[in-house]
Amino acid sequence: MRVKIRFILLAVAATVTAGALAKLADRPNTSAGQSGAALSSAQSARDMLAADPGFPLTVSDVGPEETLARIFAEIEGNRLNNALQLTEALIRQHPNYRLANLIKGDLLLARAQPIRSFGALSDAPADKVADLRAEAIARLKAYREKPPADFVPRYLLQMQPDQRYAIVVDTQRSRLYLYENDRSHDGQPRFIADYYVTQGKLGAEKVVEGDKKTPVGVYHVTANLPRQKLADLYGSGAYPLNYPNEWDKRQGRSGSGIWLHGTPSDTFARPPRASDGCVVLTNQDLDVVAKNLQVGLTPVIISNSVEWLSLDDWARERSELNKTIDAWRADWESRDTDRYLKHYSKRFQSGEQSFNEFAAQKKQVNAGKEWIKVKVDNLSVFRNPGKEEVVVVTFDQDYRSNNLDNRMKKRQYWLREDGQWKIIYEGSA
Repeated sequence: MRVKIRFILLAVAATVTAGALAKLADRPNTSAGQSGAALSSAQSARDMLAADPGFPLTVSDVGPEETLARIFAEIEGNRLNNALQLTEALIRQHPNYRLANLIKGDLLLARAQPIRSFGALSDAPADKVADLRAEAIARLKAYREKPPADFVPRYLLQMQPDQRYAIVVDTQRSRLYLYENDRSHDGQPRFIADYYVTQGKLGAEKVVEGDKKTPVGVYHVTANLPRQKLADLYGSGAYPLNYPNEWDKRQGRSGSGIWLHGTPSDTFARPPRASDGCVVLTNQDLDVVAKNLQVGLTPVIISNSVEWLSLDDWARERSELNKTIDAWRADWESRDTDRYLKHYSKRFQSGEQSFNEFAAQKKQVNAGKEWIKVKVDNLSVFRNPGKEEVVVVTFDQDYRSNNLDNRMKKRQYWLREDGQWKIIYEGSA
């Protein structure tokens, strides 16, 4: 009986825990009393996992992933009483955690009869069981396959000084990563924690209103909607994003109402694909993340699959783009309009203005200038996830000339064309 439940439950997580579980399976079995005492006092689950080289030595201290990994490890080691104790402890912490309740049901059922499937209770709905299986796999896979500590998301090239944190979402892994803007190390992104999330029912790469997909791109938090103003579906709060952004509009994407938000009061976590396009966290996780969100400032970058760079490669990419942006600024100051316009794509468009109209206007304006000074402050540079190489550049622009002074917050989209970065859109941010 024990063998059957062991393999049934491990079918959920075998692909992500096999190496570590094989090591644990070779260890001698222990009595329930001895193991329970060890778990409750002498060693925490974190200590036991860290002692095994098959598990990561550094993990975030949020979410139930660590306990789930230990539960499956105990099942693999035929220590079902230990697995049940851990599962019950998880349920005490999160009484409405359906996945933990399902695992407990299987463990209890295995005492009375052989079971042949995950979620073996006769009245368990197949679709709900499949959702919980998907959640278990997503959580454990993310726990087992964390990026190296000295790698950072490719997208966070530069945060402006007052952006304290940035969020990166990996839809394939159902994971949200929180990074701090480490100003003591020249703005290097520093990993803080990661969290399980839910995305759209039909996946990512939103195109049109109502397609049940989560958008991919660079967004910013635009508002803070408290629980009191929301339906229970949104949990402990909601943070709207600026989808569709200018690049989305340029690509013909439509829709609205893409938020970061929590879960209903009777639900601990939702399946990996369960929203209408929003990014959903548990209420517990949202409450922690919310403390780090700055309306109008915090970037939220959503990717199908996060690209990671070594710190050396990240520094090179950032330096290249910063030099390109500064060359644009210097060429504008030169009043050499042709040199300045070489920074713009022939596909450039801002509002209703095409490249040719923009070029004609700049030539006319520059003809009346005796001198120009342009200062760029509070620069942020974020690479856009997706097939095309696009970066989103935002800064405070201080423009001065012999006949005009102007200050504005500007946003540009730069596109790599034939190996060169070109501006394809610019406007106020």
